[in-house]
Amino acid sequence: MDNSSEDSSQQQQTESSVKDDQRVYFVPYRWWKEAQDSAPSDGKSATLYAVAPAPSYGAMKLINNIFSPDIAFNLRREEESLSQSQENGEVGVSGRDYALVPGDMWLQALKWHSNSKVAAKNGKSFSATDEDIADVYPLQLRLSVSRETSSLGVRISKKDNTVECFRRAYKIFSVDTEPSRIWDLSGQTALFFSNENNNMIKDSQKQSEQDLLLELQVYGLSDSVKNKAKKDEMSVPYLNGSSLLMNGSGSGITSNLTRSSSSSFSGGSCEAGTLGLTGLQNLGNTCFMNSALQCLAHTPKLVDYFLGDYKREINHDNPLGMKGEIASGFGDLLKKLWAPGASPVAPRTFKVKLSHFAPQFSGFNQHDSQEVLAFLLDGLHEDLNRVKDKPYVEAKDGDDRPDEEIADEYWNYHLARNDSIIVDVCQGQYRSTLVCPVCKKVSITFDPFMYLSLPLPSTSMRSMTLTVIKSGSDLQISTFTITVPKDGKLEDLIRALSTACSLESDETLLVAEIYNNRIIRYLEEPADSLSLIRDGDRLVAYRLHKGTEGAPLVMFTHQQIDEHYIYGKLTSNWKAFGIPLAAHGRVLKGSDVCSLYLQLLVPFLVQNRAQTDEHNFDRSSTEVCTETEPDDKRVNGFPVSIAEENAAEHLDMEFHFYLSDDKAIAKGAEIVMNEPLQSTDIPGRLNVLVNWSPKMVEKYNTSLFSSLPEVFKFGFFGKRPQDSVSLYKCLEAFLKEEPLGPEDMWFCPGCKEHRQATKKLDLWRLSEILVIHLKRFSYSRFIKNKLETYVDFPTHDLDLSSYMAYKDGKSSYRYMLYAISNHYGSMGGGHYTAFVHQGADRWYDFDDSHVSPISKDKIKTSAAYVLFYRRVEET
Repeated sequence: MDNSSEDSSQQQQTESSVKDDQRVYFVPYRWWKEAQDSAPSDGKSATLYAVAPAPSYGAMKLINNIFSPDIAFNLRREEESLSQSQENGEVGVSGRDYALVPGDMWLQALKWHSNSKVAAKNGKSFSATDEDIADVYPLQLRLSVSRETSSLGVRISKKDNTVECFRRAYKIFSVDTEPSRIWDLSGQTALFFSNENNNMIKDSQKQSEQDLLLELQVYGLSDSVKNKAKKDEMSVPYLNGSSLLMNGSGSGITSNLTRSSSSSFSGGSCEAGTLGLTGLQNLGNTCFMNSALQCLAHTPKLVDYFLGDYKREINHDNPLGMKGEIASGFGDLLKKLWAPGASPVAPRTFKVKLSHFAPQFSGFNQHDSQEVLAFLLDGLHEDLNRVKDKPYVEAKDGDDRPDEEIADEYWNYHLARNDSIIVDVCQGQYRSTLVCPVCKKVSITFDPFMYLSLPLPSTSMRSMTLTVIKSGSDLQISTFTITVPKDGKLEDLIRALSTACSLESDETLLVAEIYNNRIIRYLEEPADSLSLIRDGDRLVAYRLHKGTEGAPLVMFTHQQIDEHYIYGKLTSNWKAFGIPLAAHGRVLKGSDVCSLYLQLLVPFLVQNRAQTDEHNFDRSSTEVCTETEPDDKRVNGFPVSIAEENAAEHLDMEFHFYLSDDKAIAKGAEIVMNEPLQSTDIPGRLNVLVNWSPKMVEKYNTSLFSSLPEVFKFGFFGKRPQDSVSLYKCLEAFLKEEPLGPEDMWFCPGCKEHRQATKKLDLWRLSEILVIHLKRFSYSRFIKNKLETYVDFPTHDLDLSSYMAYKDGKSSYRYMLYAISNHYGSMGGGHYTAFVHQGADRWYDFDDSHVSPISKDKIKTSAAYVLFYRRVEET
């Protein structure tokens, strides 16, 4: 074929592809008008909009600019028609007039401008060049119909667009500088004001609160900052009705059209794209589905299969299938993702089909990418099952036959009922061995698997920070950070903390949780799980002496007056402050309580060196605590009794003591110094609430016993120390022998009873595509948790040969990573993305509609959730 024929073919294919283009192009009005002036009018009507700032006034405008960096403006519909404006000569004069045109009109204008240049050079016929296509970039707009029927609210968000596209949009729509107008010749905006608007909103599953997404293809407004690739790296074949062989030479591709390749793509960037690098729009919390779909859409063999004539294998009559709807929906979506020059695809039709057959995925709640992946693999298999009539097969007993024979028998039974592309590519087989703990009966079965769900070994440790208070006349407050097993018990914490604080043999630790400066619970059960202690909790360990029988533990909670204004009126109330203090002491009367308390406060006295008068408060109050007889008995370093009259003299108006319950709520009247204490409801423990006068707050440095750190606190820019485990360790944990849980009892054919047997799994047969699910989410009766463990997984050489229970001598057991489904954030929320390998060492980040290159050394993160490997044949 000569060059002119090739040019003609390329031109016809380009025009054909654009004629079918339903996209809306945003172009400079003057550029479009120049092409229209030389051609007869097609009679299309246009709607004029004036671009106006979004309504916000005064301080509200400043707040919006700070906290809502999105571009927001209104499109106010004007009554003036296109012909009237042309008669007035006011169209396109300012340079800030723009037009919305459909694909065919854009092509015609592009052709006119190209021909005018070619005519001057006497050159070739029209063809959309690489530069023309590369100058088109997508821009996502969110539209909402205003209460006024003549205006549209427009918002351009950073979340929907790349940084570069958002920067360009800011230059175009900076309405505060110069007014601009937009002429809509596509008719798209008129739909929002039509009677069909309500139906459109109902049909749109993309947005909530009646937000609709409109994607524009911006042309002629770039700043010409483009990445130029080398000539031999620029061409990427178009798909022309033939299969793109991902694992072959690509000989099935007949079209020779090329597109420029750059470092960013149509899926979410401002530059031209390549095949397979197309994003999926987020329809509202559908990132979990997008992540799984992108991994499947880049799975070798599956791509070849679905880009070919897969529909001839759809099994419409399979009662276990979805009447072919899932297979056809996935196939149609995959073709769109691999179409040349595709912009981000909105998978609405596929989402509707998915929700119909799997109602758990309906609505717009966040779900699990692994769960939707498992459903898709099973659904695709049943829709494409080549077996029309499944025979009934019954597995025979092993009868001491060789495992190889039994395994082949089980596999053939499986293939007799299940035969599809999914079985061919994604299914393997493992051996399951059960042993009865009573009669030692051994049961061996061989079961198929679609993916491996690997546990993350709980060998990781946890850092915890606690405050230790040593009671006595030399009261000390210290902070210790210890390391304990994540799945440890309270006794592990006590043991580690005892070592850290050098606990004496005659001492013990009492751990309590503090909330709002009050003790809310004591941690006294050694077998309690440490998982009950959260990172945000605040714990105190009281270091107490043993052998204090007859001397109850007195717990002091402090209160002071808190004054604040409510509706302009000064109000005051008692508010707890500081860390509760504790000490053993023989307290018989009120004076014993206050004396014990004063001794605890001695280290916090403010020493005023300038006052030397022996009658100053500091000295006199100290004398109350220290003037005792030399032979007085002491407990925990405190005197057993103290002169009552001195205590009453100095404390009568300074401290007020009340017996309280275990929640530090006062019960009964104030404690009287010279009267016996009432009996306590808690044996061996006395709770006392102490009200401080303002004068006493000044005499003591309360800040010294007010700081209480959290068990674990993330730094402002810091992260939790990351646990690490290798993928091989996860596999070993999956394969190790372990007893069945009480809820999974096995009926032993020997004992004829349910037994808690031991179970052992072994890999027997591996599939060409190996999907590995990392079990990051754990559930218990009270707690839901996500493990942020960093799993170190191989990218090029996953060697499973040493984990195989059987080798046939033909298959390879080496695998290469080609896709990752990632989950960022916590349970019940977060965000899913996908990393996909695209030849050589090129990896790409698929973040919903945005697709961008990512360095190979950045694909291994603690967000990795599902790993996709393909077999590498031995050389």
